[in-house]
Amino acid sequence: MENSSVIVSFVLAAYGNTGELKYLYFSIILFWYLSICVANAVLVMIIHVDRRLHEPMYILLCNLCVNEINVSTSLYPLLLSQMFSDSHEVTLPWCFLQMCCMYTSAPAEFCSLAAMAYDRYIAICHPLHYDVIMNTERVFVMILLVWIYSFLSFILSFSFIFSLKFCANIIDNVYCDHQLLIKLSCSVSVHSYVADIFFATVSIFIPFSLISVSYKKILKVCQKTSKENKQKAVTTCTPQIVSVSNLFVGCIFHSIDSSFLVAHVPDEVRIILSVYLVIFQPVLTPFMYGFNLPMIRQSYKRFLFNRK
Repeated sequence: MENSSVIVSFVLAAYGNTGELKYLYFSIILFWYLSICVANAVLVMIIHVDRRLHEPMYILLCNLCVNEINVSTSLYPLLLSQMFSDSHEVTLPWCFLQMCCMYTSAPAEFCSLAAMAYDRYIAICHPLHYDVIMNTERVFVMILLVWIYSFLSFILSFSFIFSLKFCANIIDNVYCDHQLLIKLSCSVSVHSYVADIFFATVSIFIPFSLISVSYKKILKVCQKTSKENKQKAVTTCTPQIVSVSNLFVGCIFHSIDSSFLVAHVPDEVRIILSVYLVIFQPVLTPFMYGFNLPMIRQSYKRFLFNRK
């Protein structure tokens, strides 16, 4: 398409022709999406109902679960609708909306984990001042700042995409990836490289630095405490460490898929790499916190299985 003005939609070419397998894929994806929503919603409900869990750490965990539902909803409904589409088209507004949701959820995930790491730092390193520093009002302010920071990081990084003129409309993926979208523009701008660096800095490296500082101080304090306190610290911090590690793995996969030539990799593997975070992270969060935090395990048994 030479005239960029006629492009009002993009074709998600990675779907291809699945034939009769589309019914199987649809069932698997629908089951996975519903499982994510139910698992995270149940965890939020349990924390809301059980007054013993009305503490800063669990309130921050609720925010993390809401973000998992948000990022899943930004991908799976469109994914399911495209399964039975012949054209696999998505309009510009929907494409930009999907990018906004997906690329806002990434810094929100890291920032939420940074807030939770700070909460654990105060609880372990300054236990006598915990109730004063981490009061309910301050926790809700932290959550509000997480979302404002995440939205602004997306806007400041990728607002230039909204004004781009496109000379092609074939996106070789199952969702609107900003790097692939930039490759379809009529001119390559230095803004795209600056935007990637800026987004990686504000959404990944700054929150990760805060997480690292918090856990470094926690580790330093734990070396001086009893074995019982060390075990308690490990129990509460392990889910966050696993989540951060998995996020980094997903970010690496996404960068490899979007930025490098991966023609030798099968299409199915490449697509899974590109959506790794949206597949595994939303399930990992309720699983890790639900099984590793004793109070949540007790609440699960009490409310889901009617056990005390």
